[in-house]
Parts: sequence; structure tokens; C-alpha cells
Amino acid sequence: MTYVAAADRYSRLPYRRCGRSGIQLPEVSLGLWQNFGDGRPIEDQRAILRRAFDLGVTHFDLANNYGPPYGSAEINFGRVMREDLRPYRDELIISTKAGYDMWPGPYGEFGSRKYLLASLDQSLRRMGLDYVDIFYSHRFDPDTPLEETMGALDSAVRSGKALYAGISSYSAERTVEAASILRRLGTPLLIHQPSYSMLNRWIEGGLLDVLEHDGIGCIAFSPLAQGVLTGKYLGGVPSGSRASLDGSLSSDQISEPTLAHVRALAKIAEARGQTLAQLALSWALRDPRVTSVLIGASSVAQLEENLAAAGHSDFSSEELAAIDRDAVDAGINIWAASSTH
Repeated sequence: MTYVAAADRYSRLPYRRCGRSGIQLPEVSLGLWQNFGDGRPIEDQRAILRRAFDLGVTHFDLANNYGPPYGSAEINFGRVMREDLRPYRDELIISTKAGYDMWPGPYGEFGSRKYLLASLDQSLRRMGLDYVDIFYSHRFDPDTPLEETMGALDSAVRSGKALYAGISSYSAERTVEAASILRRLGTPLLIHQPSYSMLNRWIEGGLLDVLEHDGIGCIAFSPLAQGVLTGKYLGGVPSGSRASLDGSLSSDQISEPTLAHVRALAKIAEARGQTLAQLALSWALRDPRVTSVLIGASSVAQLEENLAAAGHSDFSSEELAAIDRDAVDAGINIWAASSTH
């Protein structure tokens, strides 16, 4: 059955301007970090991607090593792109990244020109695309001159293989430097992708001010704290969850003090008529400097629940004060090393 996108897709989600650029992003974007590797049926992935676009999600965020195995999320997305979404390519923002380990040896990770540009070529082949809309430096590399890393992003844009440049998990200070270098090269920094949630508020310590000053957009990843802010751990660590697998979230990070805070936040969500996940997403969007939040989705139902948070980022001062009492650091920012250099 040939896919035809919903006619009312652009009336379903609010969009926000990305910094001072010409780009607008949906308040909620779809990330393909966890649920689009080879362990998930392609038809389930197809259903999620189709439904997301039908509901107004125009931005799909990937990276070279998303899967598992590495590269499989891009391959699977490329298949759905080819079979379903190809007629809508000019309506989509597709991003990918390079910075974490992708292949063996010294040229398979971090921020060298060789790694970044080779990785971009590989990503384009896997997805069957001529270009991506945003190409990110996925993390700061303390051992490579920032001029080299930013120069590679500039080259990616000038070659036509990317339309915009982005960075992820850079500190406020390094973001100032990166933006300055790119500005001199003539390729403005479009967007920063940091981790941000009610349990991981590090960007409030200066990064948001930098982004606002320089007109750079902000798209928050892990706004649900890798599932901790969905409520799934309130009764313990369920089998099959990220924490049970000790992957990007370990069971010892789900402490009783953290769960006490999450329970309190769940009560606030209930009083607002939201699920805990919806509260977490709405809260992250309360600051107009946050352009979009990235969600994952393992099912269409989960996707729909999370997208329902869009357009509900108004909070009373009393609600914000109550949230602040329990929106405290939980020690789950596993990307902190990149943003402390």
C-alpha cells in the first residue's frame, strides 16, 4: 500500500524558530537512538515513522552509530525513506552525527576532519540520501584543535552534503569558541543538542544564555532521563528496560532518593492532567530558548502520548516552584565528560 501523508499534518504540532535561522522545528522531534536497530521489526519502525510525520513531526534525528548494530538505524531509516517518505524529502529535516566510536582504529571516533567527513559519506550511503539537513559534531574532542573539527563541519556544508552545522554536548565556553570559528568561516552554527531534563539541568548554568546571545537553536535530548521520567521505574526495575540491561542507564542509577523525587513529580503531572512523561516534555519546553525536545518511541501509542505534550508548556509560578523542589540532579548525565572540557 503506497503511503500518503495525512493532509492535516501541519495543523497537529506547534513549531518553533531555531535560533535566528530560517528553520522551524516541531516542538517534539523523533530521535532514532534506541528503537530503530535490527532488533526491532521494520514494520514497527515504519509505523512509528509514518505516524510521526502524519502528526507533524518533520525532524528525524540520527547518528552514525545508532542501532544496534552500529549503522543499522540509518540503514532502516533509509529503507523507510526510500519506500515511504521519498516524495516528502523537502518537507523533512534529517540530521546525523559523528563523534563517538564507529569503527576500529584512531580514525573511527572523536573530532578529526578525516573521521567526520568519512563518517558523513558513510551515513549518506546508508540512508540513500544526497545530503542531510544538519550534520553534528557529536561530542567535543579535547585532543583535536577545535578549528579542525569546525572546519570539517564547514566543509560538509560547503560540499552540499549538509545544509547546516550543529554541535552536541559542548560546554558553554566551547560553544562560544565553536560558534566564533564557524562564523569566521561563513557557516553559522545552527543548533546545539544537549542532554536536558528535570533530573539533569546543566544547561541552565550558562549554555542557554550563550545560545540565546548567539542566535543558536537548542534541541534537548534525553528529556525523559532515559525513561526515568516515564514512571516505568517507580515500582522497581522492569525486565527489558534500559536499566535492567545496564546499557546507557544502569540499575544503580535508579536510587530511592531519585524515585522519591520522581513520585512527587508524577503527582504534579496528575494534577495537570498529564502523564509524567508529558509533564517532563512540557517542562523542558517552558523555556522559549529550547527549540525542540527529542523523544524516542518503541510504539505508535508511546509516540502519540509524548507528542500530546506539545503546546502545553505554560506553567503557573506555583507549579514551577513545586517542580523545582523535586527537579534535582540525579547523577544520570552520562554525557557530562564531553561538556566539562
